[in-house]
Amino acid sequence: MASYRTVNEAVVMYHLLLGSVTGALLAAPYPAVGAEPTSPARPGPASVPALATKIDRALESAWAKNNITPAAPASDAEFLRRVYLDLVGRVPSVAEARAFLEGSRADKRRALVAELLARPAYARHFAAVWRHLLLPEADTNFQVQFLAPGFEQWLQREFERNVPFDRMVRDVLTTPVDRDTTQQALRGDSVTSPVAFYLAKEAKPENLAAASARVFLGIRLECAQCHDHPFATWTRDQFWGLAAFFSGIRSQERGVGFAVPDKEILDRRELIVPGSERVVQAMFPDGTEPRWRFKVGARQTLAEWVTGGENPYFARAAVNRVWAYLFGVGLVEPVDELTGSPDAVAHHPELLDELAKAFVESGYDLKGLIEAITASRAYQLTSRGRAAAAPLFSRQQLRGLTAEQLFDSLAVATGQPDDLREDPRFGARNTPRTEFVMKFGQQSGRPVDHEMTIIQALTLMNGPFVTGATSPERSELLSAVLTAPFLTERGRIEAVYLAALARTPTANEMEKALALVAKAAAGGQKARRDEAVADIFWALLNSAEFLFNH
Repeated sequence: MASYRTVNEAVVMYHLLLGSVTGALLAAPYPAVGAEPTSPARPGPASVPALATKIDRALESAWAKNNITPAAPASDAEFLRRVYLDLVGRVPSVAEARAFLEGSRADKRRALVAELLARPAYARHFAAVWRHLLLPEADTNFQVQFLAPGFEQWLQREFERNVPFDRMVRDVLTTPVDRDTTQQALRGDSVTSPVAFYLAKEAKPENLAAASARVFLGIRLECAQCHDHPFATWTRDQFWGLAAFFSGIRSQERGVGFAVPDKEILDRRELIVPGSERVVQAMFPDGTEPRWRFKVGARQTLAEWVTGGENPYFARAAVNRVWAYLFGVGLVEPVDELTGSPDAVAHHPELLDELAKAFVESGYDLKGLIEAITASRAYQLTSRGRAAAAPLFSRQQLRGLTAEQLFDSLAVATGQPDDLREDPRFGARNTPRTEFVMKFGQQSGRPVDHEMTIIQALTLMNGPFVTGATSPERSELLSAVLTAPFLTERGRIEAVYLAALARTPTANEMEKALALVAKAAAGGQKARRDEAVADIFWALLNSAEFLFNH
């Protein structure tokens, strides 16, 4: 344990190095420098700049109307860290940070986004994001946890190929659900099928209807499952009319309370409402009646409506969810109650409609949508200062990291080997990453409302992973930094700042850090010098600046 690892000493050292939490995050902007991607950028579609301009004009009009002065542009270091966390789920490495910050391309930010979207890490990260949305049961249910890796692998392959979003959703809604596909998933070798979505919902029509409506349509129909909602527009018949599309799936019990689907009756299009004798026919939530076709199953008919141009919800729900992911707050809140709820608040409905239209015209290209949003002025504003944030998006908000983002960022920052990440095809257990993610869990609610428990905070301060990763004797990064003959004390401090925060220290931070190291090394005590550098690194990894996306 290094010399400043007691709680009291840690707090004192933290304030000496970084100041208060708000001081660290609201200080003057970092110096901006040029940037250049490490590999050729993928040229974005021609509509990306035009769509980004439309976003800017809509928000700038709202700022002017409300007499709001937006925050200053984010520095290159802020943008770099933000876009890495958003698109590949981790902070940049020291080498990646230096390459970007020392470059000079005029279009460096857009080029970096395109380059990140072309990486396998983008597909891996977004597969984890959407797995949490589609299979939230895996966060708490051990049986579903076994199914999650195969489903996540399927999602990853879809994102790697940039499969249009409508086709991806259609595949989820129409994937074969029979004894063979079920057995493949239960054996852990179903890497080309999203059948785990049905297994996790126990093949129950009401569970499948609720999840599909929430994720794909942005509406919470389950509120009307037992009775008509007294304030919302959704009725009980609408809920069970949607559920009836899944009524053909038959299942059998396997184990304790775990239903396994084993066949589907394609022409089944109605169900009996539980607790009553009423039979409800399959009906779309907007009230239109399906056009049934011979030998075409109900789920196929539903999928065609969900992803079709006549659906008033699908494109808007997808765009709103992507926007909320990148800003922490949607254009309509809550993101799962896009319409029909008295609690829904539309901040910029015209902008949402414009983006949804462009999304459809692009062929439901998620990467193109992400490129346009990240190219907007609003996304590239700083989180510093006191300008209003939501619902005007005139400043970036602080967003808590997910457990996966936090662990992967710690692993990259501390130089841990890649084998800490288990291969989802094999569902490895008891790895450092798995244990960390299980302990930190999946944050519920919006990332802007993120809270950390005392146990989680203590784990970061004194847990074995961070303690080992910030030990001069055991940390790969610190060992390299401390033994490099070409680095001065100033260079060592700059290296740990780049590793943890993707930026160089301010003049004030450098002055305090150098003084701390010089005091520890007085009399030629190299070991004490090494511990001081390690303590600085430890303080940075436990700072609010590291623990939040901003």
